[in-house]
Amino acid sequence: MIQRIQTIWLFLTTTVIFALFLFPYLQILNASGTAKAVKVTGVYENIGGQIVQTSDFTGLTIATVILGLLPFVIIFFFRERQKQIRLCYLVIVLILGYSFWMAQTAKSVIGDLQLQLQNYGIGVILPCLAVLFIILALRGIRHDEKLIKSADRLRA
Repeated sequence: MIQRIQTIWLFLTTTVIFALFLFPYLQILNASGTAKAVKVTGVYENIGGQIVQTSDFTGLTIATVILGLLPFVIIFFFRERQKQIRLCYLVIVLILGYSFWMAQTAKSVIGDLQLQLQNYGIGVILPCLAVLFIILALRGIRHDEKLIKSADRLRA
């Protein structure tokens, strides 16, 4: 049953979480006029035409990798649907906590600057998209569970 629709949703969740490595979630212009991009790997600044990483977020990077691998691992629990459901709920809670951690990290980087809509990058949307994909995967898992229970009723 690995070829079910929830496999696609869980794989898309993994892809979206790993896309956080590519896209910044915050872009600001410093008081000195240099552009900063905040990604899960660190803060990148444009210094002399070169993009340089000025600080790194090792904990956030490791958490992103672990959080990205969890939905992929859930795919292989296709024989244990109840465990899949519990793990999906766990991943949703972890993504929400991770988003809070990203916001606190961004707040420490920008200080007291006022953010506007153009300061937010694609990376802000990706955790929300990951939660949506997990919810769609849960829907598919529950559908399979109902299908199995109805087939068991017919056999008995």
